[in-house]
Amino acid sequence: MKILVTGSSGLVGSALVPALVKAGHTVCRLVRPGTITKDSANDGFQVAWNPATGELGGAGVGADAVVNLAGASIADGRWSNTRKAELRSSRIDTTAALVAALARMNARPSVLVSASATGIYGNRGDEQLTEESQPGTDFLSTVAKEWEAAALKAEAIGIRVVLARFGIILARHGGALPQIMLPFRFFAGGKIGSGRQWMSWISLEDVIEILRLALENGQLRGPINVISPQPIQNAEFTKTLATAMHRPALFPAPAFALRLALGEMADALLLSSQRVLPKRLGKLDYSFQHPNLKIALEAILGAL
Repeated sequence: MKILVTGSSGLVGSALVPALVKAGHTVCRLVRPGTITKDSANDGFQVAWNPATGELGGAGVGADAVVNLAGASIADGRWSNTRKAELRSSRIDTTAALVAALARMNARPSVLVSASATGIYGNRGDEQLTEESQPGTDFLSTVAKEWEAAALKAEAIGIRVVLARFGIILARHGGALPQIMLPFRFFAGGKIGSGRQWMSWISLEDVIEILRLALENGQLRGPINVISPQPIQNAEFTKTLATAMHRPALFPAPAFALRLALGEMADALLLSSQRVLPKRLGKLDYSFQHPNLKIALEAILGAL
C-alpha cells in the first residue's frame, strides 16, 4: 500500500514508519514545507503538507491509506489559554484540513486511521470503560470528541475511518515512561496522589501492530481502545516499575503539590482515573505482545 502519515516525527510515528517500510509499504510522511529534510531508506518519502492552507504535495496522490498522528504534546508545559488553543488546533484543525485535502482527490484512500485518546472518557473512578462508554466533559474529553468528529467527516466521502484511542504509551526513549521513571532513578519515586486511580497503558510495540491491523482489516471502523487488557492502579504501577528498576517506591507525590506545580494538567494527566478495556480488540482476538505491565517493562527495560 501507499500510506500517508502525519505526525511521523512523534513517538508513534517514528516507530510506525520504519515498520511499514519494512513490511513493504510505500510511506509518504506529510511534513510542513519548512521542515523537509533529506529522505532515508527507512523513513519513507517526504511530501509537503501545509495544514493551515490544506495544500498537499502531488506525491501524496494515489495513496491507499492515511494514518493521522498529528497533535502537540499535552504534557509540554502548563495549560495556559494559549497552550490549550494550540492543543486543540494541532488536533482538530489539522485533522479537518487533512480530510478536506482528501476530499479534493479524484482517487481517495480507502481508510483513514486517526489518533484519539482514552482521555475522551474523562475521570471515571473504578468504572470499566469500553468503546461504547459515553465521553466525559472535561477539557481533554471535549478536545477528543471534536478531534474524532473531524476525522469521521471522511466517512461522507467514502473513506473507512478508524479512531485509535491511545492510552499511556510505554517506550524506553519517549512518551510518559522516561518522565515517570525519573524520580525513581534518584530513589525518590512513589505513588501519585492516592494511588487508587486507574492507568490504561500499552507498549509501543503493541500500538504499532494494532495500527497495522486497523489499516489492513477492512471490517474495522469507528473507535478502538488501543490499550492493554490489564489496566492497573497507580500504586501498583509504581510498585511494579520500582521493582523493575531495582528502586524503592517510598515517596508519594501529594495531589496538592502536583496541582500547585502543574495546575489543571495535574488532575487531567496524573490524578484522573480511567479503567479502559480493549473490548473491540478482544472480539478480534488480537494477541498482545505485552499483555501485563511486568512483561512490558521487562521488554522495555531489559529482562531484570
